Amino acid sequence: MRIGIIGSGVAGSLLAEGLLGASGQEVTVFERAAAGDHAEAGTGLNLGPNALKALRLHAPARHGAVRAVSLPWHRWRADLTDGTPLLDLDLMEVAEEPGLRIRWSELYRALRAPVSHLTRQGHAMEALEEDAAGRLVPVFRTPDGTLLRHGGFDLLVGADGRYSRLRALTDGEPVPEHLGLCIWRLLVSEATNCPFDDYGQWFQGSNRLLAFRVPGNAVYIAGTFQLGGEVPIPPEARTAAFQRALFTPRGAPPCPAVAWMLDRIAADIPGIHWARTQEAPMLRHAAGGRALFLGDAAQAMVPTLGQGATQAIEDGTIAASLLRTGEDAAAVAATVASWRDPRVDFARRISRAASDTILGADPVEGTRRKGREPFLGELRRLYTEVPGPEELGLPARTEAA
Repeated sequence: MRIGIIGSGVAGSLLAEGLLGASGQEVTVFERAAAGDHAEAGTGLNLGPNALKALRLHAPARHGAVRAVSLPWHRWRADLTDGTPLLDLDLMEVAEEPGLRIRWSELYRALRAPVSHLTRQGHAMEALEEDAAGRLVPVFRTPDGTLLRHGGFDLLVGADGRYSRLRALTDGEPVPEHLGLCIWRLLVSEATNCPFDDYGQWFQGSNRLLAFRVPGNAVYIAGTFQLGGEVPIPPEARTAAFQRALFTPRGAPPCPAVAWMLDRIAADIPGIHWARTQEAPMLRHAAGGRALFLGDAAQAMVPTLGQGATQAIEDGTIAASLLRTGEDAAAVAATVASWRDPRVDFARRISRAASDTILGADPVEGTRRKGREPFLGELRRLYTEVPGPEELGLPARTEAA
C-alpha cells in the first residue's frame, strides 16, 4: 500500500514512525513548512497521562525521547486569583504515570526526528486529483510556486491540523462551533523568579489563567475570558490594562503567582498569540476510505483538559498499529474509526464538561466538584483506558519492530 501523510505534526510523525519497516507499505510525509522554518515556534503545552500510556504501549522509543525533553506534570492545582485554594489533585490518584509539560518546538523535534528521511518539506497541498487506477493524487505547491505531483496513493492521511486542506478537498470545509471564548497563549522565556512550578489555574469569576513551567527556564501562560457571543476579539482586549483588569481580584491584592503573571503579560503583550475557542464536527475518513483523518484534522476540540495533542498522540500510535496489518485502505479507515471515534467522543465530552467554569458556571463549586466523584472516575477513564496492541488484537510491538 502506498501511503501519503499530509502534515508532520504530532499524529503524522507518530503514524510515519509506527509504519517504519512495515511489509508492503511505502510511506511519504508531506510538510507545508520548509526545512528549518518555525524551528522555535509555538509556546508550551501539557500532555495528559494517557498520551504517555499510548507512547509506552505503541512507541516506547518516543516515550523515552519525549520524557527526556520535558518536565513531569504531577499535580493539578486551582485557586482564585487572590490565592484562595479550590483544588489540589495528585494525578497519580487517577493515572498510571504523570503527564508532561513541554515546549511545542521540543515536542516536534522529538517526534519528527525518526521520520525526517521520509519527509518532503515545503509542500503545501493545493488540489486533489485521481489517477487511472482511482488512487488519490495530491497536488502540492512549493515555496517557489512550482506545482508538484508525486503519483497516486492508496491512502492519504490528513494530519494537517484543524484547517486541514485534505479534509476541505474531500469533504468540504467543516463548520466550527464557536464557544464565545477568547484564549491567548504566551511563552515567558526568562522565568528565574517565577513563584510556581507545576500545572496551576487561577480564577477571577469565569476569567481563568493557566500556567506551568517548561524546560529551559520558561513558563507557559494561557488566559481565557468570555467574549459575549461569537464575535471577533476586540482590539481593546489585547491590551495590558484590559488583561490586568480581567484577572485582578476585587478588594484584595493578587496572590504572588497572579501578580507575577500580570507583570509578564504587560511586558510582552506583542508576544501573545490570540484565538477564539472552537470545536469542529468529528470526521474520521472520506473519499470511500481513501482519506483518513487524525488529530485536529479529525476532531478539533476545546483545550480545557489538554486533550488536543494528547488525542493526536493516541490517534497516531494506534492508527499505526492498525495500519501495519496490511488491510486495504477502506478496511483500515473503518477499523481506525471503530477504535478511535468512541474514545475521542468521550474525550471531547469530558473536555467540554470540564469547561463549565470558563463558560459561566460558579468557578468555586465547579472547580471543587472536579476533585470529587463522579468527575474523578471520568478522569480516570480518560487517563487510563488506552488500548495496547494485545487489546487491539495485534502482536505486541518492540522498539526494534
